[in-house]
Amino acid sequence: MSKKILIVDDEPNIVFSVEFLMRRSGYEVVTAADGEQAMQKLSDEMPDLMILDVMMPRKNGFEVCAEVRADQRMADLPILMLSAKGRDAEVKKGLSLGADAYITKPFSTHELVEKVNELLNTISEGE
Repeated sequence: MSKKILIVDDEPNIVFSVEFLMRRSGYEVVTAADGEQAMQKLSDEMPDLMILDVMMPRKNGFEVCAEVRADQRMADLPILMLSAKGRDAEVKKGLSLGADAYITKPFSTHELVEKVNELLNTISEGE
């Protein structure tokens, strides 16, 4: 069974390109356009990994990350933050809130796919 990835970003072009990359890599994809939609999708779908933007309306990625880590049912969900906010302070904040990885935009498609595979393989090995 293929792994399911939730892509959360308010920029349609980013969602489209990341979704294409993930599907091409054999993953099932679910998308959300903001943090509130993301929380709803997480409770409905429970993906194997979440790719999360930081700057979004209604609830930003930092808030979503903190909520996910505080919820026992989702605490182990791998979170890869993908954001234009690439200063050291933002990267540190994302990682300190519980993100497993942080990639800045613009991003290398190869690096993104590699990091997703790495995070999902780590989970598989732990099962």
